[in-house]
Amino acid sequence: MIKKWVIPDIHGCEKTLRTLVENQIKPNKNDHLIFLGDYIDRGPDSKGVIDFIMELQSNDYTVTALKGNHEDYCVRAFEEDKKHRGFLGFRSKSKIQKEWEVHGGIQTMESFDAESPKDIPSKYIDWMRELPYYVEVDDFIIVHAGLNFKVENPMEDEQSMLWIRDFKVDRQRINNKKVIHGHVPVNLEFIDLSINNPDYNFIDLDNGIYFDDRAGYGNLLALELGTMKYTIQSLMDEVKYRK
Repeated sequence: MIKKWVIPDIHGCEKTLRTLVENQIKPNKNDHLIFLGDYIDRGPDSKGVIDFIMELQSNDYTVTALKGNHEDYCVRAFEEDKKHRGFLGFRSKSKIQKEWEVHGGIQTMESFDAESPKDIPSKYIDWMRELPYYVEVDDFIIVHAGLNFKVENPMEDEQSMLWIRDFKVDRQRINNKKVIHGHVPVNLEFIDLSINNPDYNFIDLDNGIYFDDRAGYGNLLALELGTMKYTIQSLMDEVKYRK
C-alpha cells in the first residue's frame, strides 16, 4: 500500500530528519513524502536538511516540498544582499537580513559557511524560490502556515500561506477538505487531539523541534494520511537557538 507522509518544520535538524525518514518511516519510492517547509534556521545544519531532501528527489523518491516563511526570509535576504552596494568597502545589512538573522538566519549562513546571504550557493536559493505554496492530497489541503478565509479566494493569498498564525477554517470554501499545516508550535497533546477528533477542521503538526527544554515539545513528527497514525522522533541535533 502506498503511504503518504506529512513532515512539518525541520529547522536545520538534519540528524533528526534523517533518523525519522531512514529508521522509522523507511519509505519506498512509491510512497509520498510531503514536507511542510521551514527546512532552515535555528538548528545546526540547514544545508544538510536541504541536501537530504534534494538527495531524495534525485533518487526518484516521490517528494513534495512546500515553501515556509523561513525559506522566504532567506530568498529575500539573498536578493537584497545581491543588489546592495557597499560604501568605502563596508557593506551594511539590509532590513530583511537583520530580521532573518533574529529568527535563525545566522545558523543557516554558518551551515553554508557563508559570511552573508549572497554567499549561499544559488542552487539552494533557486530550489527554495521555486517551492510550491500548497498541495491538495485526498481530503486535505496541505500548506505551511494556513489559509486566509477572509479573502475571496484563500488559495490565492500566498503571503498567508507562509505567515498566518490564526485562522478559522471554512471547509465549504475548500471542497470540505481539512487543512494540515505547521508553522505554529503546539504540544503533543494538542496534535493528538487535532488528528483524532473529527470535529477539528485543521491539524497543526509542528511540535517545535528546537523546544526540547519544554514538556510536550521538541520532536519531529510524521503523519501518515492513510491510517492517520503519526510517528515521533525526538531531537537528535544540538540546538542552541530556543526562542
